[in-house]
Amino acid sequence: MAPDNLLTVIWAGIVAFAVFTYVVLDGFDLGIGILFPVLGGHAERGTAMNSIAPVWDGNETWLILGGGGLMAAFPRAYSVVMPAIYTPLIAMLLGLVFRGVAFEFRWRTTGRHYWDFAFAAGSIVAALAQGIALGAILQGVTVADGAYAGGWWDWLTPFTLLCGLAILCGYAALGASWLYLKTEGALQARARRLALVAGAGLVLGMAAVSAATPFLDYAYYRRWFAWPNLLWTSLVPVVAALVTAGYFRALRRGRERAPFLLALVLFGLSFVGLAISMYPYIVPPAISIWDAAAPANAQIFMLVGAAILVPVILAYTAYAYWVFRGKAKAGGYH
Repeated sequence: MAPDNLLTVIWAGIVAFAVFTYVVLDGFDLGIGILFPVLGGHAERGTAMNSIAPVWDGNETWLILGGGGLMAAFPRAYSVVMPAIYTPLIAMLLGLVFRGVAFEFRWRTTGRHYWDFAFAAGSIVAALAQGIALGAILQGVTVADGAYAGGWWDWLTPFTLLCGLAILCGYAALGASWLYLKTEGALQARARRLALVAGAGLVLGMAAVSAATPFLDYAYYRRWFAWPNLLWTSLVPVVAALVTAGYFRALRRGRERAPFLLALVLFGLSFVGLAISMYPYIVPPAISIWDAAAPANAQIFMLVGAAILVPVILAYTAYAYWVFRGKAKAGGYH
C-alpha cells in the first residue's frame, strides 16, 4: 500500500475509533437519561445521576475528536455530510445542551421535576438524532460536483427512523446494564428488569437494521452475501447471537459486570457490520476515504498531535473510571 493510502487508512481508523468510543461511553450516560422517566423518586434518580457524574462530560471528548478528525483529515467528506444531516445534528446538539444544563441545575434548584424532564428529553432527542444521522449517511447521500445535492428532508425516511429507534434501545440497554453494575438494592433490581427489556429492544433493533441495510444498495448486498465474502461476514451474526445469549444469561444469573461488557461487545459487532457495509466509502455511495482525504503533509502533521493526544485522553479516561469504580449512592460514591 502506498504511504499516502496508508496514512488515509490510519486516519480513517482514528476517526472510527473516536466515534465508536464516543458511542459506547456517552451511550450509557445517554441511556441513564432515557431511563429517567421510569426510575423511582428523587433518591433513585439522584443515584443514577451520581453513577455518571464523574465521567459524563469527559465521555463527550470523543465526540469532539471524531468530528474534528473528520473535518481535518477528510474535509471533502465533512463538507458533504454536514449539509445532509444539519437537522438531526442541530437536534442532537440541542439535546446535549439541555442534558448538560439539567445535570448541573437539578442539584441547585427546587423545581427538580422540570430539570428531570429536560434531562430525559435531551437524552432521548440526542439518541434519536444520532441514530437518524447514521441512517441518513448509510442510506446514501446525493452528491453532484463534489457537493451535497440532496434535499432538506432527505434524512427523514423509514430506514433512518428505524436506526434512531435502534440506537435509542441500544443506549437504554447500556444505561440499564451500567446501573445494574453501579448500584445496589431496589435500584439495582429495577435496573436488571430494565436491562432485560432494553436488551431485547437492542437485539430487535440490530436485527431489523441489519436485515434492511443490504437492500439499500446493491453494493451493500454484494459485500455481505457475495462469495467468498459470505465466509467471514456470516461470522458477525453468529457471534452476535452468542453474545446476546450470554447477555441475557448473565442477567438471569445475577452477574453484575458481564451484562454491561457484553452490551459493549454488541455495539462493537454493530460497528463491524457498519464497516463491512460502507468501506471504503466515507460518504456512500460517492466518496471514498481516498477521495475525501486531506493532503499527505497535513495528515502527517495531524498524526503527530493525535499520537500524543489520544493516549493522554485514554489515560485520564481510564484513571477516572478506576477512581470511581465503586458503587454509586444518592450522596455520591463509596
